[in-house]
Amino acid sequence: MNNRLIASAAAIALSAGWTAPAAAQDASAMAQELAAMRAQMAAMASRIDTLEAQLAATKAETQATTAATSAATAAPASATAANTETQIAWKGAPELTTANGWTFKPRGRLQFDAGTVSSPTGISDASTGFGSEVRRAYLGFEGKIPGGFGYRAEIDVAASAVEITDLYLTYQASKELQFTVGQHKPFWGLEELTSDLFPSFVERAAVNTAFGYERRVGVSATYAKGDVLLQGGAFTDNAADLNNDENNSYSFDGRAVFAPKIGTGQLHLGGSVHYHDLNDSASSVRYRVRPLIHTPDIRFIDTGNVRAVSELGHGLEAAYIQGPFHVASEAHWQRVDRPGALTDPTFFGGYVEAGLFLTKGDTRGYKGGVFDRVKPKRPVDKGGFGAVQVNVRYDYLDLIDAGVIGGKQDGYELGVVWTPTDYTRFMLSYGHLLYSDAFLPAASGDRNYSVDALGARAQIDF
Repeated sequence: MNNRLIASAAAIALSAGWTAPAAAQDASAMAQELAAMRAQMAAMASRIDTLEAQLAATKAETQATTAATSAATAAPASATAANTETQIAWKGAPELTTANGWTFKPRGRLQFDAGTVSSPTGISDASTGFGSEVRRAYLGFEGKIPGGFGYRAEIDVAASAVEITDLYLTYQASKELQFTVGQHKPFWGLEELTSDLFPSFVERAAVNTAFGYERRVGVSATYAKGDVLLQGGAFTDNAADLNNDENNSYSFDGRAVFAPKIGTGQLHLGGSVHYHDLNDSASSVRYRVRPLIHTPDIRFIDTGNVRAVSELGHGLEAAYIQGPFHVASEAHWQRVDRPGALTDPTFFGGYVEAGLFLTKGDTRGYKGGVFDRVKPKRPVDKGGFGAVQVNVRYDYLDLIDAGVIGGKQDGYELGVVWTPTDYTRFMLSYGHLLYSDAFLPAASGDRNYSVDALGARAQIDF
């Protein structure tokens, strides 16, 4: 290449009139300069290629960094949006659920009762005859908290004073085990633990009213696995009595249920035990019950105040649901420990009932060891008539033992329940009640007589 450059340079020099030696000398110098310039241009081109490669690498790195920064910035925003997103479902009332596990649902019930009860000759009481009342007016809320916790708060505003009903926290330790602390029901039996939204009659059986069952503040555990349900807890007094220094009792209550499926039917077998220490030698107990309905403030059987230091109760329960038919029965014995008494009385109560749906496809609900909501197969809001159920019950209560004469009751009851929709209910209950050795005497001191009672209820819950 250098020879060609020199020859070219010489030719240029000759054409310009240079002499051969001078031309050759100048051509050689020019060729060297051209070669140097060519080397410099090659070096510059290589440098440009290097710079372009570095620029491309820098640009790619910058784009990657920008993308990563954008993703990092967008992720918290996306997570925040997901955490604050709230879903609303309708379960009688709106239930709010957040993506991170919080739930909130208002709850309540309204029950309007009316009824009439006859009065034996010679017994004058202003509450007999016709009466009406707002039986219950519950307002509250419930929900879940992330981590397995839950809560419920509810009050009853039907009476002249506000009364706390449920007020508790729960913790789901596992799929089978749940703990509860606060005011809730101890574990007495099937009908008492069944919500007052779903009974067979306007009022529960006499045994579930007479023996002073009420919500109490305490801590309890429930274990449920397969067909087995175990419940137990320790309780103090009702929340309304906690600030009263004279009310400092405590109790231990336990219940066991075996509830297997038998074909398409549901069997329920259970038992319970209850010990209640009044923790005060001057305390007393009183067992009494209204005649089937709640509107009259009269009790035809009543033990009066009985001195006591403790109570010990035992209960048995059984039920079976098969399609439109159900049968249920309970028995409960309540022994009273009286200070200084030679014998302690044991009172007894129980019932047996049966029910049948007249509407096709309807059945009684059952869940968690208790009767549950009836959901009509053809509700009114979908063009049907709702669910119609007829129930009969024999209701027995004996408050006579060891010198305590509180009376006996044999109740024969008939009830009709119409459930137009899942959350509405109308009830009509009639009872013919026979009393012997009644607490209230009739004319001429007669304590053996009968009473008729008729009650009705209109109900809605959410």
